[in-house]
Amino acid sequence: MDRVTMFRRIYPNLSVVTRVVSNDCEEFMVKREVTHEGFLVQTEHDDRTLPFRNRKGRGSHKGRAFDRPRRDRRRGNQSGGFGGPGPRARLDDGDGDVTMSDNSQDSSSQNRFNPYGRPWRGDGRFDRDKRQGKGGGGRGGGGGGGTRGDRGGGGLKSQSNWFKVTIPHGRKYDKKWLVTALQNICAVPYSPIQYHSDHSRVHFYVEDSAAANALLKCSHKITDSDGYKVEVHVNPSNPPAFLQSDLKPQHLEHLKQCMAKRFDGSQQALDLNNIRMDPDLVSQNIEVILNRKTNMEAVLKIIEENIPELTCLNLSNNRIHKLDDLAGLVNKAPNLKALNLSHNELKTDRELEKVKDLKLVELWLNRNPLCDLFKDQAAYISAVRERFPRLLKLDGNDLPPPIGFDVETPTTIPPAKGSYFGSDEIKALILRFLQQYYSIYDSGDRQPLLDAYHDGASLSITTPYSTQNPSRSSLGEYCKDSRNLKRIKDSTMRFRLLKHTRLNVVAFINELPKTQHDIASFTVDVNTYTNTLLSFTVSGVFKEVVVDGKSRESTMAFSRVFITVPAGSSGLCIVNDQLFIRMATTEEIRRAFVAPAPTPSSSPVPTLTAPQQEMLTAFSLKSGMNLEWSQKCLQDNEWDFNRAAQIFTQLKAEGKIPDVAFIK
Repeated sequence: MDRVTMFRRIYPNLSVVTRVVSNDCEEFMVKREVTHEGFLVQTEHDDRTLPFRNRKGRGSHKGRAFDRPRRDRRRGNQSGGFGGPGPRARLDDGDGDVTMSDNSQDSSSQNRFNPYGRPWRGDGRFDRDKRQGKGGGGRGGGGGGGTRGDRGGGGLKSQSNWFKVTIPHGRKYDKKWLVTALQNICAVPYSPIQYHSDHSRVHFYVEDSAAANALLKCSHKITDSDGYKVEVHVNPSNPPAFLQSDLKPQHLEHLKQCMAKRFDGSQQALDLNNIRMDPDLVSQNIEVILNRKTNMEAVLKIIEENIPELTCLNLSNNRIHKLDDLAGLVNKAPNLKALNLSHNELKTDRELEKVKDLKLVELWLNRNPLCDLFKDQAAYISAVRERFPRLLKLDGNDLPPPIGFDVETPTTIPPAKGSYFGSDEIKALILRFLQQYYSIYDSGDRQPLLDAYHDGASLSITTPYSTQNPSRSSLGEYCKDSRNLKRIKDSTMRFRLLKHTRLNVVAFINELPKTQHDIASFTVDVNTYTNTLLSFTVSGVFKEVVVDGKSRESTMAFSRVFITVPAGSSGLCIVNDQLFIRMATTEEIRRAFVAPAPTPSSSPVPTLTAPQQEMLTAFSLKSGMNLEWSQKCLQDNEWDFNRAAQIFTQLKAEGKIPDVAFIK
């Protein structure tokens, strides 16, 4: 008896028996797809396809020609049905997906394939239309009526000319990347309409059969960062819901009357529970589905125009699965305090983010899938209250009173002020110290700073934490010695980075890059002052000086805390020095080095003649500058009031006078 006939008798329900000849041995691989009315049936599966791996030698098929028959079974009907050319023939695919060569014993490593070995419909599900006797031929081998008909005769067709594009597992991709990647390889320009996600899938619509067929051919042509081939499924579709669900003007009037009947003016409450089944609407053959964008917008518009004072809204039993369209409630019903969303289809508490601006005190979410996601009631309450901190009732149950710092009336943050010294005596002392310290620090030799530090002084330097390579940063010279306690955990390293004794401190300072500080940018805040201790913080900007006194383009900012003790009759001695350095902001750079710095003095107004004192007071009142900057301007112009006023007006118009000049 012929072996094929024998297999057919043993397996009467099998549709095809394929003969494979390999190494002079005859084997029979049985076609296991069961047909129904001439069409293949499959189950749902993960449509992502990894880059091809040779499966030869794995599992129970080790050493056998495993891949070739599987591939031939899957592709056979593209070459005229399973009775067409054998596995050694070369198949020409319309979009270049698969080629088979007869010059290799196992050519499977050269081809892409569906690892599940199943035929597919555009969305990876059963081809229900075919099982019900609808549609035309196979996957393009005959009449082009199948899902992949573009490879055969007619391509994708739709009575409405609308097509739904599905990307399995597309939610993990950035929308901009995915759309751009498809547009780059799609042969026909297209515009994605109503791009949205559903579980792990992403969908959008196109209204063009040519674009639909071109997008279908993009399947498996894009590789993501995980090495998966991005599949593209395209199916004929009705127009998107937002296009086919607009309510007609006469319908809107009936809807308005229905809402008026459901409105309780005494409570300012609107009950739209299961409005789809309202008898008044059903009798007029009007279908109001609140999970449709246009229907929800129509309801919100009626609320805005007729009952903006609404305080309670019941939207239960309306199959709502997203809250995007409810975000407008914040402006349309600003007094809304209670919202009922129970018995809907909200699947995650992330949907609440879209309406978190509502100042709700009562909320119902029971009988939504999201309620089953929490391990206990406390976690559920915490997640909801994170979005609605004023909530007092949840699902009808009282909650503990909220703890917060809500301010009903709008407040303004007071403007930042300049330096704080506490007294003119302390101001004179600090300004004289800073003038002397930074004149030496910015000179070529910092050795004289030995006189400014105590014998047991310590110094540390800190820079912001950065993930980039410190050597490539403009702060590279400072990063290597940074004692950032968030980054440095080792106690030994922390101790080593702390510079001890004045000799080590000044030696370290001498190794830092040469600098030029903008004295005009300095602000000083006195932190602590006693008879034996003075602690203050000075902040400002500086540039590094490289060769021949030239400065770098990059401007840096610093904040330095000096802890000092009295030295001599009117001096200070540093016992602790903490220096923080960062890159300057755009505003700090704009204001830096725009005008020469005034010379700090021990008194805001040194000894002047009576006419000069009078002129200084008048100039300060007219210009708005403080006495120090007004005096500087008059001195630079040889106490010529008119010329000083002219120069001031010009510099102010050019933005060259820093804000510190106007701090009084």
